[in-house]
Amino acid sequence: MRSSNPVFSRRGFSRDNGGYAGFEAQQAQAQAGTATNPYATNPYATDPTTGMPAAPVRGNVMTIDDVVSRTAMTLGTLIVTATIAWIALPVDPANVGKSYGIAIGSAIIAFVLAMIQSFKRKPAPALILGYAAFEGVFLGVISMVTSNLISPGVVVQAVLGTMCVFAGVLVAYKMRWIRVTRRFTGFVMAAALGFVLLMVANSLFMVFGGGDGLGFRSGPLGIVFGIVGVILGACFLALDFKQVEDGVTYGAPREESWLAAFGLTLTLVWIYLELLRLFQILSGDD
Repeated sequence: MRSSNPVFSRRGFSRDNGGYAGFEAQQAQAQAGTATNPYATNPYATDPTTGMPAAPVRGNVMTIDDVVSRTAMTLGTLIVTATIAWIALPVDPANVGKSYGIAIGSAIIAFVLAMIQSFKRKPAPALILGYAAFEGVFLGVISMVTSNLISPGVVVQAVLGTMCVFAGVLVAYKMRWIRVTRRFTGFVMAAALGFVLLMVANSLFMVFGGGDGLGFRSGPLGIVFGIVGVILGACFLALDFKQVEDGVTYGAPREESWLAAFGLTLTLVWIYLELLRLFQILSGDD
């Protein structure tokens, strides 16, 4: 199964690279109840039936601790740069245009770095941390302007909401209330593609036609699309958790923990922005 992100398509643990080829075939076998270990040639892979390593681990395979530490580094970088942007950049209406310009420039750089990483065969920590740094500047500016000039209080709500969505999906996934199957993945990918295309069309109408564009990001329709955006983000969190679980179970290379951190960060940013916009509309300042 190829996991992806609602913002940027990324390659997951299904790549035909070294010792972890054929993962999609394994997923098909899993549907029929005849799953085999796609890392059978990896002497350090974990046996999924017993949960025990097939051979003594030598530190070259991905673990949950690796994913947690890399994710903490990536999110930590994002939070630090967001905080710096919030504190250092002007918030008065006279200079808000300058702040928006910095935000747009940072978002473009973050997008380019994320796209480069998405098409690389191997994770590049420098690219991932660079993405987090520039994305943090963008989020810091957007959050600062929203909190100080548009809708005070919604930033805290969006942060808490993102944390609650993450915790809720994690619990639901661990309890197996959410089962990530090929059908689930296909549905989420199709829904996300349609959602993104509609948002792009709405943005183009806003730029060239003025006003609220097609109205997808304001008023009652904006609330509906905001909720849909959060639900899609939650679904992609489930895909991320499945990707991490399979990588650990089947002995993905340790460097893939950076890819997992990258994917989780992208998804959390998506959820935060959707919640920020949703709470802004609900507060009446859309």
